Order: sequence, then structure tokens, then C-alpha cells
Amino acid sequence: MRFKVFLITAIICLAGCTGEEINPGISNNETQINFLTECQNSTNETILVNIFQGSSLETSNFNYSICITLNFNASPIHSENFKSHVRDGNYNSTGFHRIIDDFMIQGGDFENGDGTGGYAADWHGYCNGQSSGDSTCDGEGQNSWTIPDEADNGLKHLPCTISMAKTSQPNTGGSQFFIIPEDSTPDWLDGEHTVFGEITEGCENVTKISEVATGSNDRPVIPLSIYNATVLG
Repeated sequence: MRFKVFLITAIICLAGCTGEEINPGISNNETQINFLTECQNSTNETILVNIFQGSSLETSNFNYSICITLNFNASPIHSENFKSHVRDGNYNSTGFHRIIDDFMIQGGDFENGDGTGGYAADWHGYCNGQSSGDSTCDGEGQNSWTIPDEADNGLKHLPCTISMAKTSQPNTGGSQFFIIPEDSTPDWLDGEHTVFGEITEGCENVTKISEVATGSNDRPVIPLSIYNATVLG
């Protein structure tokens, strides 16, 4: 996908788990003990995401775990797309490139890491938002694959939900997602972006992440990265 993925907002044009402080001197294996290893609802609709803050896991300041339950009934394409990206390992070692306090945290650009990339995990008949019968997208290939919107599924942008990021054009979701913290209800996104799941454990960690210091383009000053994401069950 060769275009910047923004959220459509009326204001900006522009995931119980606990965050625990990590001793920078301990080994990688010891650090791993601080991550949650299960979610309460361990089914194949549940995703465990482990996140750390810092330049590397070994020297990280904090780590966080969140549990996401996908809604296959209301958002089957988006849920399967997210699950496929997780199974493929696409989100491992990717960062949250855009964080806005009292609004959301955005990540999932495994292609470029800055909000300009990412694409659908499977072919759903769309090339850069345009309906097509050509899975090669006129030679551009998989990095042009997007998925159709499911924004009319009745799900709202409530606190502790996960939704698909896209451009201002319809059907341009690919891999980027955003998560709503406990103190945000961006209802202006309802009907525009597709909500496809909820944070069933660790939403207080999403809130903590949303409050970190940021610099230009809402990028966190100290990087926040997904160490791994796993399909449970």
C-alpha cells in the first residue's frame, strides 16, 4: 500500500494485565516471565499481544500484555485478516507509530513502520480500495491488497475496542489498526472505520500507552513495540 494511512476524524487531519517495570540488566529469558502467557478467554478468537517500551526487549523500561477477542460475527473479514497477520508473524517486532492521548494508539505497519505501508493478509477482491478481479493488481502485487469495509456492522468505537485504520477512501484497510483506551469514545469514527474486536484484558495498559510522551507526527519519544502476537486456543 503506497499511501499514508490516517484515521478519518472531525478533529485531527492529521489492551486484567499490568505494566511492570523491567530491570534493564536481566536476561531476555527472565524478561519474558513478565509477559502474560494466557488470556482468560483462550479460544481461536483470542489474540495475546505482548508489548515493550524501549529500544530493545533487553533494555526496555516497561512491558505490557493485552488480550483481544475478535468479533467474527460482526466483522468476519476484518477479524480473519487480523488473525492471519498474527499467524503469519507480521506484527512481531512492529511499533506503535502514532499515539494520541485521550484518543487511540495506532500500529500494524509491518511494511514501512511509519504509517505509510501495510496490506491485507489475503486477497479479498480489492486493490488499493478499488474492486478488482486481478489479484496481481496490475503487477503491483500483494502490497496493494486491501479489504472491504464492514463499518456498518453495528459495532461502535467504545473504550477498549480495536478498529481498522485506513485512508480517507473506502475499502483501504490492510494491516494497520488502532486501539481505543479507557478514557476515549471517538464516536465520530462510527460508520467510517470498522470495529472488529475488544480488549478483554489489559485495557488499562492501552490507556498507559496512550499517555506516553510523543514528538512529531505523534510518534512516541521512547519506542513502543509489539514483541509478539499469538493466536490462542
